[in-house]
Amino acid sequence: MASGAAIGAADDAGALVEVRGVSQRFERDGHELLVLREVSLAIRPGEVTVVLGPSGCGKSTLLRIMTGLIRPTSGEVLCCGAPLQGVHRRAAIVFQSFALYPWLTVTENVAVGLNRTAIRGTEATDRIRRAIDLVGLEGFEEAYPKELSGGMKQRVGIARALVGGPELLCMDEPFSALDVLTAESLRSEVYGLWTRGDLGLRAMLLITHLIEEAVFLGDRIVIMGTNPGTIRDVLVNDLPHPREYRSPAFVALVDQLHAAITAIHLPDAPPMRRDLPVRPHLTPLPAAQVGEVVGLLEVVHDRGDRTDLFALAGRLRIEFGLAIVTVKAAELLGLVDTPRQEVELTPVGRAFVEADPNGRKRIFHRQLRSVPTFACLIETLKRAPEPRVPADVVKEELAMNLPEEPTDRLFETIISWGRYGELLGYDPDTDEVYLDVESTANDGAVP
Repeated sequence: MASGAAIGAADDAGALVEVRGVSQRFERDGHELLVLREVSLAIRPGEVTVVLGPSGCGKSTLLRIMTGLIRPTSGEVLCCGAPLQGVHRRAAIVFQSFALYPWLTVTENVAVGLNRTAIRGTEATDRIRRAIDLVGLEGFEEAYPKELSGGMKQRVGIARALVGGPELLCMDEPFSALDVLTAESLRSEVYGLWTRGDLGLRAMLLITHLIEEAVFLGDRIVIMGTNPGTIRDVLVNDLPHPREYRSPAFVALVDQLHAAITAIHLPDAPPMRRDLPVRPHLTPLPAAQVGEVVGLLEVVHDRGDRTDLFALAGRLRIEFGLAIVTVKAAELLGLVDTPRQEVELTPVGRAFVEADPNGRKRIFHRQLRSVPTFACLIETLKRAPEPRVPADVVKEELAMNLPEEPTDRLFETIISWGRYGELLGYDPDTDEVYLDVESTANDGAVP
């Protein structure tokens, strides 16, 4: 079977599935949320296509559209050149959450993969037995999911996907719920299954947020942007197999992907002109917790106030996409700068790390006032009689001004940051947002 070196070799056979100009909107909190915009992608025979991007960029939604589980709001979905009708019959999916029936045995869960086929009797029994053997679960045929480890559960999911003999195997972050060693073992096993050549697989589609995983498995790596999800770049991976994580070529491609993702999600922006008046307005906030921002600042400080973004993700032991979100939050607050692929503390960020708990709150308070969303809310609250307003009023403003953002998540971030900086508060008994009394009295004068 063709692998990485054979990219494009089977192009004339036509794409197994293709999306053209696909957009997807969902209704949330009474407003439309644009998840994908004008996405075009073909999954070609003979290669592993990896879709790489941070959480929330629409990767999983794209997979579900390509397999017919979701009908796109607009655009075309083609199966072997013809419009896809219903579920893609030649595709199978391995889910992140295992998705096993707890009341069924391993054999019965694998058999679910044959439900939409005409395969019955002896052939079905033989296929189930072979699928279980392929994933190394002999002896566990009558076990129930509660008796299995995470890695074994995912093996059941893989066997269930393979039992029907699909041409396209789709995997939605299949290793993210596993420990590092189990994930690495399964990753290698999946590649072994792909290269066997006798399973009928013609292509694989992998959704992931891990750069190293993308380089290890992918022949073509598609980088997604966010808000809304779009394809921002495509890299061809022609590294020969077996791929070694520490080989110079592997490391070089990882670095290339790091640089591409950084340029997309943390672009260097020109400094804002301070001589022009800025009218407060509502803008999105990264979904980062205050504790994550504080932890990031402390790690950067421990590394001499400057560190590589990707080393930082490893140090924090979080996925790269979450590291980017946390860095964005710290950058929005003026606590870090992000030149190229590095993260460095600003003078304010350094003062924050070196301050005591109360000093940190005062600095955070001051920096919040410079964030447009908080400046806008402060003006709204000052115009109110007490000053406090119902939470629904704030949420309505968020929904009207930021229709593509998840309103509840954004509201929770605002309250979390505002409470830490002793700028805003939330009263759950009255469901009201209020401006801190001291903040009102000092009008932002933080000692």
